[in-house]
Amino acid sequence: MADKWKQTALLVIDMQNDFILEDGLMRVDGGKAIVPNVIKAVEIARQLGILVVWVVREHDSLGRDVELFRRHLYSLGKVGPTCKGSKGAELVGGLVIKEGDYKVVKTRFSAFFNTHLHSFLQAEGIKSLVIVGVQTPNCIRQTVFDAVALDYQNVSVIFDATAAATPDVHVANVFDMKNIGVRVPTLQEWWESDS
Repeated sequence: MADKWKQTALLVIDMQNDFILEDGLMRVDGGKAIVPNVIKAVEIARQLGILVVWVVREHDSLGRDVELFRRHLYSLGKVGPTCKGSKGAELVGGLVIKEGDYKVVKTRFSAFFNTHLHSFLQAEGIKSLVIVGVQTPNCIRQTVFDAVALDYQNVSVIFDATAAATPDVHVANVFDMKNIGVRVPTLQEWWESDS
């Protein structure tokens, strides 16, 4: 069982102030409700010796590295969403990067797109991924589809530690992920079946 956990990583995606807080510039309506479960998933992962990987968005203050459709949110004199060094880019309260954790900065939906995440995980011997965070139709879904394409043996999305703008959007995207072989347990199901 211990070997299994050495080959597993928990990806915590975009749990940053701009996505979670009421006044966040890119607030995901369902985000705040999952914070306690994301905190618990991180605690469980650390207890089991699972590698915790923090996947965050950090953008240039002028928005030069953001998707074209979002460039209008960045202009001179205006701080856009998740600008590097801004309060909005910080992890939401209760989540802390600790020694032994790893941080990956992305500028697109997928945690794998133009990052070194895959090579890092391969070097660490990671074969299984457990994913929590926001938001289901964008960063969660794109990361999951890329993980499946990259042949990770097991990919799980914790149902009640991920969220979207509405429950219906969340459920529809979970359905699509299940159809490509992704497990979608609740936090309790994951914890009880895997520990």
